[in-house]
Amino acid sequence: MALKPVYATGRRKTSTARVFIKAAKGEEGKIVVNRRTFTDYFPRPTQQMIIRQPLELTERLASYDFTVTVAGGGLAGQSGAVLHGISRALIKMEPDLRAVLKKGGFLTRDARKVERKKPGRHKARKRPQFSKR
Repeated sequence: MALKPVYATGRRKTSTARVFIKAAKGEEGKIVVNRRTFTDYFPRPTQQMIIRQPLELTERLASYDFTVTVAGGGLAGQSGAVLHGISRALIKMEPDLRAVLKKGGFLTRDARKVERKKPGRHKARKRPQFSKR
């Protein structure tokens, strides 16, 4: 287990999360996102659940403190980026957790992005209304 703070990057859609992890000093690990508690930054319970998933799976909720800087996209993409970053940071701290996190699917970068708008179309695929006459 690494003693000094470790850095990892997580990405989702257009969001990027920089995650710094260090051993927790108190009895409970804290997650701070953009200088706010993660429950303040991500008000929806589903987004909070997404962020906690790798910590609950590895049973490390109280073991580490996380400081996260996240930018770009919306809250849904940002929560996915934080999940990815936390998972990668946990592996740097404890390499033996890799198999558990890989099986949970937390290390795979979700590459889905918004499809670009095409010329002559309203959106990426939506066509203009057809008129027979």
